[in-house]
Amino acid sequence: MQFGKVDLRDWFKAIGIGIVTAILLSAVMVPASKFGISPLPKPLGLAFAETVMGRSLPLPVGLIFHIAYVVFWSVLFVVLFRNDLRFRNALLLGMGLWLLVLVAFFPIVGWGFLGLAVSSKLIVAALIPHLLFSIFLWALCRGMFK
Repeated sequence: MQFGKVDLRDWFKAIGIGIVTAILLSAVMVPASKFGISPLPKPLGLAFAETVMGRSLPLPVGLIFHIAYVVFWSVLFVVLFRNDLRFRNALLLGMGLWLLVLVAFFPIVGWGFLGLAVSSKLIVAALIPHLLFSIFLWALCRGMFK
């Protein structure tokens, strides 16, 4: 892997891509949670924020945590793969983050390893947004970094 040169304009593009990706993901995940489609007890960003803060919080706080997380990984993707923004690399990142959620974030918020303390359905429920993350990230990068 050869790291690409990332100038100031690229940093702003990467941050914008992260924000748009987070908004698109939230537009899918929040309704899925509100309408009971998602087996997650609550949005993971909110559960993590509540765990960190040690108290119940409103959904917008969880969304802020989620946006920060997605922007971070989106910017890192652009920095690491500036000259190779292929779907394969976005998918590898998304699958790596999915595994991170299963083995680290789910246990941190009390849902157990792989989310099994809640339901085995959490494994697939976490996979879907990470696949969407990969698709959105790749498509937005493709549009912004022609």
